[in-house]
Amino acid sequence: MNFGRVIRMALRYKFTFAASIFSALMVAVFWVANIGAIYPVVEVIFEDKSMQEWIDQKIAENQALIAEQSAEAAALRSQMELLGAGGKPEQLRYLQSEIADRETAAASADWTLWACRTAKPYIDEYLPQSPFRALVAITGLLLVGTFIKDVFIVLNGVLAARMAQLAAFDLRKLFYRRTLKMDLAAFTEDGTADLMSRFTNDMNQVAAGLESLFGRLIREPLKMFACLAAAAFVCWRLLLLTMIITPIAVFSIRWLAKMLKRANRRAMEEMALIYATLEETFRSIKIVKAFTNERRERTRFHDDNKRYYHKAMKIARYNSLSHPLTEMLGIATISVAMTAGAWLILSRETHLFGIRMCDAPLGRGAMLTFFVLMAGMADPLRKMSSIFSNLQAGSAAADRIFSRLDRKSKVCDPLQPVSVGRHRRDLTFENVRFAYYPDKPVLEDVNLNIAFGETIAVVGPNGCGKSTLANLVPRFADPTSGTVKLDGVPLTDIRLRDLRGQIGLVTQETMLFDDTILNNIRYGTPDATPEQVVEAAKQAHAHRFIENELPDGYETSAGALGNRLSGGQRQRIALARAILRNPAILILDEATSQIDLESEQAIQQVLEQFTRGRTTFIITHRLAVLSLANRIVVMEGGRILDVGRHDELVARCDLYRRLYQIHFDDLKQTA
Repeated sequence: MNFGRVIRMALRYKFTFAASIFSALMVAVFWVANIGAIYPVVEVIFEDKSMQEWIDQKIAENQALIAEQSAEAAALRSQMELLGAGGKPEQLRYLQSEIADRETAAASADWTLWACRTAKPYIDEYLPQSPFRALVAITGLLLVGTFIKDVFIVLNGVLAARMAQLAAFDLRKLFYRRTLKMDLAAFTEDGTADLMSRFTNDMNQVAAGLESLFGRLIREPLKMFACLAAAAFVCWRLLLLTMIITPIAVFSIRWLAKMLKRANRRAMEEMALIYATLEETFRSIKIVKAFTNERRERTRFHDDNKRYYHKAMKIARYNSLSHPLTEMLGIATISVAMTAGAWLILSRETHLFGIRMCDAPLGRGAMLTFFVLMAGMADPLRKMSSIFSNLQAGSAAADRIFSRLDRKSKVCDPLQPVSVGRHRRDLTFENVRFAYYPDKPVLEDVNLNIAFGETIAVVGPNGCGKSTLANLVPRFADPTSGTVKLDGVPLTDIRLRDLRGQIGLVTQETMLFDDTILNNIRYGTPDATPEQVVEAAKQAHAHRFIENELPDGYETSAGALGNRLSGGQRQRIALARAILRNPAILILDEATSQIDLESEQAIQQVLEQFTRGRTTFIITHRLAVLSLANRIVVMEGGRILDVGRHDELVARCDLYRRLYQIHFDDLKQTA
């Protein structure tokens, strides 16, 4: 059970857990003590007796009862001895039963006598002689007991919340750490909206479930069990009779819990879809407005929201059942107790349907206390019904969180990694095949050898597998078959940190963090000095706009996802970040696609110098960048169609010639 795993995380905070249990026990003790105050009021004070008179009377009554029951038991034993072995079996069994009843009654009276004698010195010393003053004293004690109980309730609530939030804190960290280790395909399959739903809504549900568990779900049953223990002290056999409702209660609550968990799980899935709709709409708000599709998006959101509404109403219906169900079970239990107890009092009997219910006839005070204790169990039952939904929602949320948390990444570190130095020889693709789905390969039979220091440009129509080929180098994904090797060592044998530490990456969709420009540039090189950051920015032709156009220069915040900068500015920042890293392998995936021609020419000069002494992978359609390449790889349909220099490919490769002509025409039109 996944919710049990979260509970184990919370139980690591042993001191907090112990303190919460202690506070819950104190609440239960004072709860029963306050209820028990009714006994001396009804049994003693309302009879116009002092507590001292009552305790003396009880001692005398129990002494007489012990003597009477002991004498009757002795007489019955004498009768058995007279009958001897010749007595009828029925007579002997009857006498044995009667002797056992007398001995039980004597033992019970003896225990009560001991309790009365123990309490007598304190009653004589601390309680007033006047019945009214005794009532005032008991009322004062009741107020003090209620105050202390409330203090422990507050303490218990705080401790339960602390345990829940600490466990949720640890679970968030664990979930975040495991999520960062997942391969890129996992993010593509599930989407960030589903992840955000699990991080926010599901985590909150888990925390609420834990808080209910360590708070009311421990405290309220303890109160109920304390009432049961006190009721058992009054008349345990009558208590057992009232428990005939318990099997029905257990079955009903189990059924309701199952339905609530299922409904909550489906509601969370619908909430994840709402997150997805919101994310997609807000990210594409420019397109939505440009194509005047606000009405369509409102309709889509309405449909998602309506489905969630129906799931939420299903939860509400099940929740509405919990209170009447527990109330009916509680009333049924009390009704059984009242009916049986009233008959025993009115008839002054000790047996019901031939079964002994008590050792001596029950008094009005004892029976009224028994009824109030049974009623005292109704309040914990009512409160427990209200936390049903929280628990089942927390359980369903834990299932969703751990289903993601337990997923194994397809890209992971080797068990026995091979130590490699800085790349110095070659990067090779041997019979590489890759497919996201088994029947739809993206790459097929790719064989390519790239010498250290060589610059390779990869071109081809959209969807031919260019970016996928580049993604295999930093192991964003692993080949379905075949091998990618770095200096003769398969990438799967190299620790991910060692491999990626040698790679600089600049992509077309440049993502910056909501931090300063300075920290964004040195994101991959946190130990770099400000001077080194400025030098890298100058090489990427970013220094001028940073100093002249941004209000706080390098201390300017880039905004969420770099939204305070233009596309070209973001790409130059990303290029500066890659330059500062000084990688052995540089991957440029349409890295200059959003940069103006003037800046591109300047950056080209930088790249001509920067690519020397490092292996460079360029994916581009820009002719100016193609001139940097030692060789050009032409791809089509996931295969390498041709490899060569620009003039060679123009002469012999029809696809490259067409691509070149298209982009040459675009360049003339732009000019």
